Amino acid sequence: MTLQECYAAMGADYNGVLGRLRSERLVQKFVLKFLDDGSFDLLCSSFASGSWEEAFRASHTIKGMCQNLSFTALANSSEELTEALRGGTPAPQAGELLEQVRKDYQQTVDAIRAFQASL
Repeated sequence: MTLQECYAAMGADYNGVLGRLRSERLVQKFVLKFLDDGSFDLLCSSFASGSWEEAFRASHTIKGMCQNLSFTALANSSEELTEALRGGTPAPQAGELLEQVRKDYQQTVDAIRAFQASL
């Protein structure tokens, strides 16, 4: 699997990230580092415990990383969740939005792992 195929599999914008970072090697480095980030686990545990401020920060971190890496699907769903958590009290749709983030995150991680396995 190529890096471009990885981006297609996760619903991401390969040309956008390449235009931003200018080097496929640099893109690959940061894509693989994404697997080591603990923000998603923090989001899930904070959400489960009702630590809304921490859940907001975790979703905001995911959103920022995904925007920088042009992980379009996950960036969009995490942005919606971030806004639903803004202000300390979750919006009624926050649970549904978390499930969409979970789905998009899994799709992203699965694509990155498939890419990593092909190296």
